[in-house]
Amino acid sequence: MKKTKYRQLYYTILTVVYLVLFSVGILIMLRSIDISKNQKEGSRLIGASYMSMSNEFFRIIHEQVRVRVEAEGDRVILRDPGMDVQRQKEQIREMMKMGIDALILTPVDPDGLVDVLIEARAKGINVIVVDSNVSTENLVNCTIVSDNYNAGCLDGEYMLKTQKEGKIVVMAHNSAVSGRQRVAGFLNTVSKNPAYTLECQIDCNGQYEKALSEMRDYLDKEREFDTVFCLNDPAAEGVVAALKEKGLAGDVNVYGVDASPDAKALIAAGTMKASVVQFPTKIGETAAEVLYDLIAGNKIETKITVPVDIVTQDNINQYEKDRWQ
Repeated sequence: MKKTKYRQLYYTILTVVYLVLFSVGILIMLRSIDISKNQKEGSRLIGASYMSMSNEFFRIIHEQVRVRVEAEGDRVILRDPGMDVQRQKEQIREMMKMGIDALILTPVDPDGLVDVLIEARAKGINVIVVDSNVSTENLVNCTIVSDNYNAGCLDGEYMLKTQKEGKIVVMAHNSAVSGRQRVAGFLNTVSKNPAYTLECQIDCNGQYEKALSEMRDYLDKEREFDTVFCLNDPAAEGVVAALKEKGLAGDVNVYGVDASPDAKALIAAGTMKASVVQFPTKIGETAAEVLYDLIAGNKIETKITVPVDIVTQDNINQYEKDRWQ
């Protein structure tokens, strides 16, 4: 009797394990087959790869692309490299094997994708770069970016108006062209006045957690500073979180770029000084428009620059705080 019970239990467990493994296999298969609504027969397949989907900015861009692609009856697949250039290359190659007709791309490293972009061009795949640049722009059809240099200038100009002096820490992302341009714009603007000095420049990859960790370390060194310029809002939010831990939020002037809803809340609360407005909705809509112009064989601009603006403690009430612009 015992043997029969054990045998029944064994087969029950074996059946459960089989069903679990089967279900996992189905899920893995479905993850690699991205099905869009309104898919039509003979639909096109569009690939998308941004630096990191942990950044809401890229989620907003992609949402605009997805909506347009699905409205056209086509399909879109998204891969997240998580700030890893090697993973991004592998994922792009995977999408090319799946037969993508076009690629929407934000490069993790502007110099690290040359070989895969050459492969894409050889296959006749249209490539649209958004938010940053690649070093070999002749390998892509169009680059759509914010006016990144001016973004840094706007933060710098506002600081010059509202602070008589400044000991500045810069949170940078040195491998991103857009990040380097923002830092250059900011430093070139404030360097006109000797009352403003650069105390330190830290590479945080534009990531919240890394900015938080780096600012904690810098605060532990007890160095004197009163201003932090951050290349984007995730970095600025990480800096503010570290300052809050030390009871310094509001005592240090923090500047960012993006004007995300979270950053606008910090500006309204007085713990951030300003953030330059990027328009991810506009960038995503423009990318989708360029995509379908390319498909239609229309002439396109190879470089499109989206203007920027600035949200400050002085004009925060002019902006909707709970949404991206």
